[in-house]
Amino acid sequence: MSHSGFHIRPAADSSEDIEAIIRLVKELAIYEKSEDQAKATPELIKRNLFTTPFAHALLALSSAGQAVGLALYFFNFSTWTGRPGLYLEDLFVQPEFRNKGVGKAFFAELAKIAQEKNCARMDWAVLNWNTPSIDFYEKVLGAKAMSEWMGMRLEEDGIENLKKFSINQ
Repeated sequence: MSHSGFHIRPAADSSEDIEAIIRLVKELAIYEKSEDQAKATPELIKRNLFTTPFAHALLALSSAGQAVGLALYFFNFSTWTGRPGLYLEDLFVQPEFRNKGVGKAFFAELAKIAQEKNCARMDWAVLNWNTPSIDFYEKVLGAKAMSEWMGMRLEEDGIENLKKFSINQ
C-alpha cells in the first residue's frame, strides 16, 4: 500500500528489516515509559517472526526508504465466533510521521489481512493515559473500548510456577 510520502509493506527476513523492527520497538518502549522492558533481540525477532512465525509485522517506509512505523500482529481464535481474530500487539509511528495517514494506512492494511483470513474481530490494547491514540481509535476508526474485560498477564516466573498444578509429574 502506498500513500504520498510513505508506503506500507510486510517486514522481510532481512537484517535491515529486523534492525528496523528492533529500533522501532525501542522507540515505542521509550514512548510508553517502559524502555527497560524492551528485551527483543535481532535473533529473537528473526526466530519468532520469520523462522517460526508466531507473529507478523508491517513496516511503514518513508519515500527515502527509512522505516518510520511498525504494526506487529498475530492471530488468535474465538470459540464464540468459531473464527480467527487478528490481534494488534504493537502499533508505532515516529512522531514526525504522525497525522500524515500512516496509522490509518496501517489499519487499512490490517483490515485487508483480517478479511483475507476470515477474521471475525480485530483487537488491541491501549494504555489508559494515551489519550491521542484513544481519541484516534474511537473518533476516527469507530473502535469501542471493552471496559467489561480486564487484561491479565503471567510473566516467565508466573508461567514457571504453574508447573505446581500439573497432574503429569
